[in-house]
Amino acid sequence: MSTMTSSRAGARIRFAHAPGFWVIAAAFLTTMAFSTIPTPLYAIYQQRDGFPTFVITVIFASYAVGVMASLYLAGHVSDWLGRRRVALLAVLAEALSAAIFLIWPDVPGLLLARFICGVGVGVLTATATAHLSELRQIARPGEDPSRSALISSMVNLGGLAFGPLVGGLLAQYVDAPLERPYEIFLVLLLLSAVGIALVPETVERLEERPAYRPQRVALPSSARPLFFASAVGAFAAFAIFGLFTSLAPTFLAGVLQHPSRLLAGVVTFAVFIAGAASQAIFVRLSQPGQLRLGLIAMSVGLVGVAAGGLLPDLYLFTIGGVVAGAGVGLVFRGAVATAASLADAGSRGEVLAALFLIAYAGLALPVLAIGVGIALLPAEVALVVFSAVMLILVNAAVLRMLAAQQK
Repeated sequence: MSTMTSSRAGARIRFAHAPGFWVIAAAFLTTMAFSTIPTPLYAIYQQRDGFPTFVITVIFASYAVGVMASLYLAGHVSDWLGRRRVALLAVLAEALSAAIFLIWPDVPGLLLARFICGVGVGVLTATATAHLSELRQIARPGEDPSRSALISSMVNLGGLAFGPLVGGLLAQYVDAPLERPYEIFLVLLLLSAVGIALVPETVERLEERPAYRPQRVALPSSARPLFFASAVGAFAAFAIFGLFTSLAPTFLAGVLQHPSRLLAGVVTFAVFIAGAASQAIFVRLSQPGQLRLGLIAMSVGLVGVAAGGLLPDLYLFTIGGVVAGAGVGLVFRGAVATAASLADAGSRGEVLAALFLIAYAGLALPVLAIGVGIALLPAEVALVVFSAVMLILVNAAVLRMLAAQQK
């Protein structure tokens, strides 16, 4: 198959399905990296404008609200509008977010930019995951579909990991740290949009579009207890990622007395990359084995994070975060697999939509609670309370999933 193909009229040029797969993967990676690039920059905004830590959590939560809204309202529209068109609109939304960061860098602008970023991420997560699977199936019809799913998950978590690292490097070593990262990613996102426009479509657009409706959330009554356990596990997993994406730099600079922007980016990068690496390393381990290992890692890691904040000890805090991140990767993968197994093919997408909505609530609500806690209590105490609550939730959820698999 050639690298490029043309339409019948010869007017349009398209990538073939195999390179198109990697174009979508690169655009997905760029978008997810952009979504976390502000992580090491929040402390700079706070120092510049003098707002309390709680405002950081509100800015971060606006992103999660955008993701949840788009998952519910538009996560499924690529099924009938087409993957390429919806992916293109999502990436252009990210470019708009980058432009707002540059044009309106005050708190209202940050809230709007993060919300739009969340909307684009929510739409692209659902669309790109499906598009990658379909492109891979056409390019390599004999390949195990799980390989595409693994690549999609690695791209997702890998992008989330590289964003803070790039942001930290730029914040530490270049002038205008609140401008240069967004300028670079604005260019990368626009290039990604050009690439997406050249990728083959994998969904046949209907002549008559179905009436629009929000994504339905289907929960089979017989499976609700197990689904709830999976959702709680996903909620706790995303809460840990939310902590390190929003407030880790604040803890590093305040409680641990390490204000380096690069260090803030490196710590968050390490937590996310551990989540991606654990999925790849233990891919051949049975699902119950992955859940058990993930539970142990998350439990040990949360204790390490809390102890590192109390002592305080940078190394213990960081190692705890990395170990917890590795556990998050395994627990979340197990939660997705468990939820998917509860429904038939006709309702699986709706069940997973419900799972992701609850997971992204975990990205926002606990972080907001920590922000309130920091306003009322010492930061170390708020961190311990957060760790204790997440420890209880993840143990209850994973043990319930494991018990169900043994029946």
